[in-house]
Amino acid sequence: MNWGVDTRHGTLTVERARRGNQVLHIHTVDNGRAFLRVDDFAAPGNRFYGRMRLRVDAFPTAPDWAHFTLVEATGTGSTEVVRPIGGQYAPTVPGTFWGVGADGGPTGDWTNWRESAPVAEDTWQCFEWKIDAADNRVAVWIDGVANPELTASTNDHGGNDVPFVLPTVDTVKIGWQLYQGGTTPGEFDLWIDDIALSSKRLGC
Repeated sequence: MNWGVDTRHGTLTVERARRGNQVLHIHTVDNGRAFLRVDDFAAPGNRFYGRMRLRVDAFPTAPDWAHFTLVEATGTGSTEVVRPIGGQYAPTVPGTFWGVGADGGPTGDWTNWRESAPVAEDTWQCFEWKIDAADNRVAVWIDGVANPELTASTNDHGGNDVPFVLPTVDTVKIGWQLYQGGTTPGEFDLWIDDIALSSKRLGC
């Protein structure tokens, strides 16, 4: 695998945390992005797990429906841009919630945010995800606990009424992107630690 970066109005820096280990500090302005990018990725059977520890200083509260992504997977055989870890500000609740999503493929641009998964600001949490070509399934755990609503599969997802088909993943991006301008706050800071990709679930 090759590790690189993908940034626009954003930076990635390695900092030393209080307990002595190194963490990745991500800073973006407005609707910027800053990702670690893993290229030449290949998982046996197109099935893999990911894990990261995460602390976000503040999530967006404007504009309405502000949408952000922290993990993105792309590849060949399908144009779906798969977003297992992301979320959205929902003014109708109101609140900001985690949700599985996708874009760029037949299912359209969707984020299936769930009120059962509210975000927590300025708090370290452990996120795990699974992408599995069997039934084109995406699953998520937060602090070791599965959230059954944070899933997607061939015929059960938040997009257009067509099958959701995973790409054969060859690129994984981990970081932050927000898609709308005019955000509140105007800048975003988050810290990521213990990043791992594996053929088996690693746990928190």
